[in-house]
Amino acid sequence: MALTDFLANGNVLRAELYWLSEVVTTRINLYFGLESAYAAVADVPLPELPPADAAPYARLVRQHALSREERLVLALTLAPHLQPQLLDAFFVRNTLYDRGFTEFGGVKGKNHGGFLPTAETALFLLAADDLGGRLYWQTFLWQDSALTRADLVRLTPPESNEPLTSAALTVPPEELALLLTGQRPQPAHNSDFPARLVTTALDWGDLVLDYHVREEVRELQVWLEHEEMLLRDAHLRRHLKPGYRALFYGPPGTGKTLTACLLGKTTGRDVYRVDLSMVVSKYIGETEKNLGRLFDLAEHRHWILFFDEADALFGKRTAASSSNDRHANQEVAYLLQRIEDFPGVVILASNLKGNLDEAFARRFQSMIYFPMPGPPERLQLWQHAFAGVQPQETLGFEELAEKYALAGGAITNVLRYSVLASLRHERGVQLDDVVKGVQREFAKEGKTA
Repeated sequence: MALTDFLANGNVLRAELYWLSEVVTTRINLYFGLESAYAAVADVPLPELPPADAAPYARLVRQHALSREERLVLALTLAPHLQPQLLDAFFVRNTLYDRGFTEFGGVKGKNHGGFLPTAETALFLLAADDLGGRLYWQTFLWQDSALTRADLVRLTPPESNEPLTSAALTVPPEELALLLTGQRPQPAHNSDFPARLVTTALDWGDLVLDYHVREEVRELQVWLEHEEMLLRDAHLRRHLKPGYRALFYGPPGTGKTLTACLLGKTTGRDVYRVDLSMVVSKYIGETEKNLGRLFDLAEHRHWILFFDEADALFGKRTAASSSNDRHANQEVAYLLQRIEDFPGVVILASNLKGNLDEAFARRFQSMIYFPMPGPPERLQLWQHAFAGVQPQETLGFEELAEKYALAGGAITNVLRYSVLASLRHERGVQLDDVVKGVQREFAKEGKTA
């Protein structure tokens, strides 16, 4: 984000926080019967958003169509991060009891010296002592509002047996960065987040797929592009669940991972490949716990979760002849439920469809087979792969495509070997380099070219 964008965002946030300050002053004055510049909180002018979307805050307000009240709660939650002094008015003491006013809510931080707002604080600003209004806003804000759906504001769980209104208002770190800088930081790959961001420099023109396979992939792409619009329709929302579950299966190197990356690239979604080595655990309950953390974090992020070699995690259940079998079956049952309830996009990739538990099949919106490419597709793959290479002689792609049954991933490996061979010998790529690269690929599978 450029300096001018930061300045624009700063101006928008300054106006929003000034409005919050005026609302706080008005509410307190009216509540205590003091002189006020406004007859009601609703009379405090709402700042207009700039017409351009250079400011990330304004862009998100428009994107989620936040109402006046939702903007107020969001500004209240952001204030400790930006201008904590704006909330000092809530430190006024009740002289009768020599303590703060209960109806203001708020909690004290360990290191932060300012006032940290709670749900009670938001309800005070919105409804004061109007019990009916409080009940409405308490129900709406934490169940149906855009703030909740977009995960812009969360309630930190209160202590046991304490009322929900004592829960602190927080902005998740990723959303805070998005509101302030327009960019959401990538989560670190660790035990709490066992997944890595995967990207590609290629585009759809580099992916060679059969026409029918491409049409099935296009269906998934259309869902990614139009999901929000479809689910805004009341009738469709009754029949269609959020999220999409797809299975990509077929031999290695046929384009499953690249397809997932391209779907994310063209629809503006991050694709995270789940690190199964950090998910699957021999200890009872740990696999479910690891997956639970991943799904919880991804729930509101509009990510694509990509499970490569998914049969390691989603394999067939067996007859429960031992405690280990029962535990493994419980894991699969848990995964079935989490995938079905997950509102995002999950893509499972496997070499063999038959390796997966049959119960998963009923939960997939699409099951797409990526076959080994035939000679026409292999010719395109050879031509795409070597398009920027300067050969020393004619490589004969037509004959290579006709003679060797290789998938796209294997052809890419041949390209790497051929280029390295040409550099090692300080010459252009030769047909002999390509053939040796092909032989190496067949040797990996115990075959001869």
